[in-house]
Amino acid sequence: MTKFLLGYHGGDAPTSKEEGDRVMAAWGEWIGSLGPALVDPGNPTSAAKTIVPGGKISDGGGSNPITGYSILEAPSLDAAMKMVKGCPQLTSGGSIEVAEIMVLM
Repeated sequence: MTKFLLGYHGGDAPTSKEEGDRVMAAWGEWIGSLGPALVDPGNPTSAAKTIVPGGKISDGGGSNPITGYSILEAPSLDAAMKMVKGCPQLTSGGSIEVAEIMVLM
């Protein structure tokens, strides 16, 4: 099985406790539906800095910063994409970047 990094981008934050509870329940349901394929459910991200060649450092994550991550295991990129289609990130106005993790060591 291959591991995939899910990089979450954007998405609207809940504006009330009730909405927050609903969003967390949706995430819990999606996470539960993936079972052992979800190697690491991940977490949201917060403060970020970006460094470029030459050493210049800037605040933030560029034009489309990562807002969270998960690690998923699937037999192929297409299979991973099918699993990701039900993620609540997509209903909050965000997107998900799915990238195969290459094992080099």
